[in-house]
Amino acid sequence: MRLNQTVFFFLFWVTIAVVVGTLAGKSKPSDLYEQKIEQRLKQLNKPAVKSIHSPDGDIINCVRIYDQPAFAHPLLKNHIIQMRPKSYSIRDKTGGNKADIIYQLWRTKGECPENTIPIRKITRDDLLRSDSIETYGRKSPPSPTISPTINNLQHDQREVHEHACVYVDYGEFHGSKSRISIWKPEVLMTSEFSLAQTWVVNGDWDTGLNSLESGWQILKSLYGDNNPRLFAYWTSDSYQKMGCYNLDCPGFVQVSRDIALGAVLISISTYNGDQYDFQLTIEKEQETGLWWLKFETHLIGYWPSIIVPKLANSARKIAWGGEIVHYPIGQGTHTLTQMGSGHFAEEGFKKAAYFNNIQYIDTSNHPITPFPQNLEAIVSRPECYNLQVGFSRRWGTYIFYGGPGRNPQCL
Repeated sequence: MRLNQTVFFFLFWVTIAVVVGTLAGKSKPSDLYEQKIEQRLKQLNKPAVKSIHSPDGDIINCVRIYDQPAFAHPLLKNHIIQMRPKSYSIRDKTGGNKADIIYQLWRTKGECPENTIPIRKITRDDLLRSDSIETYGRKSPPSPTISPTINNLQHDQREVHEHACVYVDYGEFHGSKSRISIWKPEVLMTSEFSLAQTWVVNGDWDTGLNSLESGWQILKSLYGDNNPRLFAYWTSDSYQKMGCYNLDCPGFVQVSRDIALGAVLISISTYNGDQYDFQLTIEKEQETGLWWLKFETHLIGYWPSIIVPKLANSARKIAWGGEIVHYPIGQGTHTLTQMGSGHFAEEGFKKAAYFNNIQYIDTSNHPITPFPQNLEAIVSRPECYNLQVGFSRRWGTYIFYGGPGRNPQCL
């Protein structure tokens, strides 16, 4: 009996030693995950010449212009940066930068040197808030409400996208121009968002929608707070794998050292108080095939049409308005996430959010004001968020839009 016990304990400790030795030679799952995070951060954050600490907590890295993420795109390996449009028709409309005006919070603490661009630093916490570290910076595929095939809507059961917007369709367009009021709507959950933007679209959902988008958004899962931020987005495959926000993947080529995509906007409208807006332009240069993004008079950069091939010639649809995404909390329960100012369109100026001086750009690169009656509207849930279209001599064609989300009529 005593011999059997001795043999048992001997074998037990040998087994323990083998297991411990084996584990010692391997990384723990948590260690492997940390390594993946570090590798992803290294991939996303390019070496900085200078770092600026913004009052909102962001770090803005000043990165050499030829070190920016765009050049990791296989189609842009040998791309030569174009610092400004070659076309006089686009260049003359820039009007020169208003260097004395600061639009973003980080600029109160410094500026990036010549030949660098500002890029918001992505942190470990940013990655951990994402659905996965591999897909950080990409949208979840929405139902194709803004696609040209709007009569064949699909519905994502996991998340719901709702819109209050207007659009022109079935044309040949070289861009979009409008002024967008800035607000800070309440967003209920980290995974939800609220935004105001313009869409420049071609293609269809089934064969790969191509879309260029820009405006302001509140998206805590991406940025870590509920501040309105300037953003840009692109996709060439209906929001599947190709495309991303800002500079979070190769694609968009930035030239400005004054404006940071994804950074907090400094001036926010208040209910019945001061109103703040900005002019946003997306315009295609025919000679080069570049789609330029302009904030006020600042040329931020461009999307080469080679990465959005269905926009190589022109866009088919231009849209302007608001969007929210939410995750239904049980049967029949709508989110409290707000759109625009959080107030309905009929409340009007100083109370509802707006787009004014709405224009599309034709194939001769002339801005054209569409008549209100020629705009189509998408209002997903008018009892939750709505829209009004109008025209005035001062504002041209405009919309008021938005709403509070859940209320006695929106459940």
